[in-house]
Amino acid sequence: MAASKLLIPTLSHFRPLTCAASVSASNPARLVPHPPDLLKWIKREGGFVHEAVTITQDTTYGLGLVASGGIPKGSDLIVLPEHVPLKFQSDKDDEADSVSLHLSNRVPEELWAMKLGLKLLQERAKVGSFWWPYISNLPETYTVPIFFSGEDIKNLQYAPLLYQWKILGRNLKILMKAGIFSTLMVGDIKFWSVLKLRFENKVTVRINLHHFGCRFPYFCLEISLIPAFGFKVDCDFPPNQVNKRCRFLLEFEQELKNVLKNLKPSEHPFGGQDVDASSLGWAMSAVSSRAFRLYGKKLPNGTHSDFPMMLPLIDMCNHSFNPNARILQEQDAGNPKMLIKAAEREIKQSDPLLLNYGCLSNDFFLLDYGFVIPSNPYDHIELKYDGALMDAASMAAGVSSPNFSSPAPWQQEVLFQLNLDGEVPNLKVTIGGPELVEGRLLAALRVLLSNDREMVQRYDLSVLKSLSAEGPLGVANEVAAFRTIIALCVIALGHFPTKIMDDESLLKQGVSVSTELAIQFRMQKKSVIIDVMRDLTKRVKLLLSKETPTA
Repeated sequence: MAASKLLIPTLSHFRPLTCAASVSASNPARLVPHPPDLLKWIKREGGFVHEAVTITQDTTYGLGLVASGGIPKGSDLIVLPEHVPLKFQSDKDDEADSVSLHLSNRVPEELWAMKLGLKLLQERAKVGSFWWPYISNLPETYTVPIFFSGEDIKNLQYAPLLYQWKILGRNLKILMKAGIFSTLMVGDIKFWSVLKLRFENKVTVRINLHHFGCRFPYFCLEISLIPAFGFKVDCDFPPNQVNKRCRFLLEFEQELKNVLKNLKPSEHPFGGQDVDASSLGWAMSAVSSRAFRLYGKKLPNGTHSDFPMMLPLIDMCNHSFNPNARILQEQDAGNPKMLIKAAEREIKQSDPLLLNYGCLSNDFFLLDYGFVIPSNPYDHIELKYDGALMDAASMAAGVSSPNFSSPAPWQQEVLFQLNLDGEVPNLKVTIGGPELVEGRLLAALRVLLSNDREMVQRYDLSVLKSLSAEGPLGVANEVAAFRTIIALCVIALGHFPTKIMDDESLLKQGVSVSTELAIQFRMQKKSVIIDVMRDLTKRVKLLLSKETPTA
């Protein structure tokens, strides 16, 4: 009985932290069925909300802000006083805050959302929290991949994100010399195709191209590798980034238990409650999908630190690359850190209020926000620059005697300048997005497919990295570089086990929210690859049409 009495005061000062650990709906319920009025709370705290700003349920992205009437261009939409945003601030005199600070220092900087997430959980657990009107309006669940099932992580099918092929190029040369390969022409692009030979225990990669669309006739490219040759595939996101976050949450759960188990009630940041990986995941997802990085403390040099904070109501604006609103942060001494969101153009009645979350790929949108942008102009695929892979792609494209695996010293120096060689190189390169082909990859291909050192040295690296610099090293060199990139795309696309038409058929059948997101994600990645291939194929045809016998 005595023990029960001791627990009563503790239990009366917290709210439960239990969280749904699955993606159950595209429009999840809020934490409580009838949360406080968020607009009234902001106004009561001295903030401003334009009379036409209303909260509504968006069929695609959940809760959002919509204009109930016309709003003139330049109008202030929402103004938050300095004390309303939720930030990670520690009160040195508060024992619970001191423990929270200690716990946040154990979180890696790359998982900054978890640091602020600890503050969010602390306030969620506290009865009478100043931020309860805001927190109670947060979604109960999030559609980010850390809550996906193992099957839906597999459904992302994004294995070709980062490749590291070991000795593949050299072994393809061996197979070619042994008479295993023949050439196959598709339009004006040459690929290598495996002859119908049989080896015991061989590994076969089949690349079916009939889902590229009418511009790419059906054919199959097989690369058969005897296991003794071998290759290695290494990927960073998904599933590795998802697994990394999940692993951290599970490990951090145990760390929290060890830190919290012997604390006095006054020291416990979560009101004596256990905090499991599910509630940690909810908090991290809430922050990663809603927080903004804005000015923090002023530094001695006059600049401001970069500081994450959650902005009540403002964070209900959904995303668009063509936004009608933006965030401003005033630094007026008489009105410090006032946050204003002002209209960029006239907003019509029933228009949603939209912010640009950033020029991000779908990797980040899915991982941090839980959605995928169709036809995202900033989406791309990531590859690992590897000499053997480049050799293999060049040979598949019909480029004779590529030497990516063994560049000449002067070529190696250029790779060093591109940070693709050296002690700590950055080997991640991208295909797709605004550049179409990352400049470093394009420059490397142009240089390593050239034997003319003097010609290469005539050009600045900025020219060699530019896709708009049409054939700086000659038409033949440019065609070879583009064909190599197309072959890289073929290899990448071939590692998706389904075609776009298969994905579309699955979506029509009706699937779970997480499965739908996974399918949409992989469809967009395939579309990026196909778009790059189509663009470069046009460029190759145009270059060949301009080529003269003396070129």
